[in-house]
Amino acid sequence: MSHRHANNEYDHEPIRGLPEELPAGEEILCQVEPEWWSMARRTFHTVQVGVYFALLIGAHQVYHYSQGGGVTEGLTSLGWQLALAAAGLGILCGLGVLYARTTVYTLTNRRVVLRFGVALPMMINLPLDRIAAADLRPFGDGTGDIALRLAKGEWISYWALWPHARPWHLSPVIPSLRSVPDAERVAGQLVAAVQAGSDDIAVAPERSRDRVSSDDRLAPAGALA
Repeated sequence: MSHRHANNEYDHEPIRGLPEELPAGEEILCQVEPEWWSMARRTFHTVQVGVYFALLIGAHQVYHYSQGGGVTEGLTSLGWQLALAAAGLGILCGLGVLYARTTVYTLTNRRVVLRFGVALPMMINLPLDRIAAADLRPFGDGTGDIALRLAKGEWISYWALWPHARPWHLSPVIPSLRSVPDAERVAGQLVAAVQAGSDDIAVAPERSRDRVSSDDRLAPAGALA
């Protein structure tokens, strides 16, 4: 796991990613942070935006020359369009960096703690005994999302949790560890921690989001592959 310097908002943390010292009997099993490039791609959709800009610029160039436009004017317009596309993608990548650097996922033998927030620091505790199932969605680059399906009756605001929630799932809201490096290892540690106190949870591998649409249902919980 990479180590990054905490922002000023989090300098007061006695343990990075946690609001206070751990109580007796609780220990950290794993701490992980999102990979910024994976978050930029999958949370802020840099690839789709890049394709959009490419199509838009290409269409404009075709139209320009089909109307008898000159090379100088075409290159000038191409230059400022590319600069605009680069600025837009740069902003999205910057957001990916900011959200990744201000996020820490902590797994202990009693809970999962999500600490995040760029402008407004947030911290959410999910006791392990309130996690009914988990769904692993691995990506081809080694990162992945781990969606934590909570027991019935548990409720979390989607907008307070975003982007650390399963996209487009508003009822129920499903907290997710997003763009986690070595996601299969982290998922294995999670299921082992929960199974230490219960036999009712399993982690189900899912197909990569790169190959499925956002409205595909989560796979039923099964054995961790």
